[in-house]
Amino acid sequence: MDKNKPKKKKFEVLENETISSCLDRMKEEGYMPVRRMEEPVFQENTRNGKKEVEILRQKVIFEGKLQ
Repeated sequence: MDKNKPKKKKFEVLENETISSCLDRMKEEGYMPVRRMEEPVFQENTRNGKKEVEILRQKVIFEGKLQ
């Protein structure tokens, strides 16, 4: 185990990345997924003088534990 690496690290699935490639990236850095979090990403639009909030996409974040 490397002393310079943090014990826990968050990995966000990038916009043009699959979940499996994010998990592979975690494994390459020596982390094992222990938690999956999803957060909505909102976008504010103005239509007919009214502000409307729409869900743009879902952001997936994995928390990894150092192996």
